[in-house]
Amino acid sequence: MIAIIGGTSFLDSSLFSNLGKKIVKTEYGDALTFQGTGYVFIQRHGEKADTPPHRINYHANIKAIKDLKASKIIAINSTGSLKKSIPPGSLLLPHDYFNLFNVPTFFDNELKFTIPGLDLQLIKLITQIAKHHNIEVIPEGVYFQVRGPILETPAEINFIKQIGDVVGMTMANEAILAKELDLNYASICMVDNFANGIVDIPLTMSQIEKKRKQNLGTLENFLNLIIKNLLA
Repeated sequence: MIAIIGGTSFLDSSLFSNLGKKIVKTEYGDALTFQGTGYVFIQRHGEKADTPPHRINYHANIKAIKDLKASKIIAINSTGSLKKSIPPGSLLLPHDYFNLFNVPTFFDNELKFTIPGLDLQLIKLITQIAKHHNIEVIPEGVYFQVRGPILETPAEINFIKQIGDVVGMTMANEAILAKELDLNYASICMVDNFANGIVDIPLTMSQIEKKRKQNLGTLENFLNLIIKNLLA
C-alpha cells in the first residue's frame, strides 16, 4: 500500500476524483481517505480544501496511513523558492528540512527519541523514474518550514534563504510523524512562486494560484508514473 498526501491543488484532480471515500478513525481523530487499488490518497486540507495549515490534524492523517498498512508516503507540497536558480514551475525533491519550531510528536507521554530524516532511497527511486520519463526535477534541496497561514516578510525570507532552498508550511510536520511510525516519506515540492522579496516583482496570491494550476498537469502525470512503478 502506498499513501499519497496532496494539498489544495488536488481538490479536483482527475487522478483521485473517482476513488472510494472512507473515514479512518484513529485515537487522534478521523482522517478522510480516498482509496484505490494498492494506494490511498489523503487531502491534507480536508475534503473542501479549507483547513489552514496550522489546523491540519497531522497526527490523524499519518496514523491512518499506518493503520492502513501503507509503508511508503509520497507527499506533494506547494512551496515558494528561496533561490533565483529555482524558478516557479520547478519540481524539487528535498533531501532535508529545517523545522525547529512547533515540532509535532506522537511521544508526548513517553521518553522516546527519534532521529529525523527523509527516505533517501525513495527519493532516489523517484528521481530515477523522472529521468526515465524525461521529467525534469531538482534531486535535492532543503525545505524550510514555517507555521502559516501568513506568508513571510522580505526580512524573514532574507534570513531563511541562508538555510533553505524552498519554504512551505506542511512537509516537515508530516515527515517527522512518519519517521516516528517507521514510515518511508518523500516529498515532491511544486515551486509555485518566488518567496516574498527574492525578486523585484511583488508577490500576489493570484500569481501563486496561476502557477499552481500550471504545475498540476505535469505533477499528475508524474504521480501516475510513480504509483504504477511502485505497485509493479
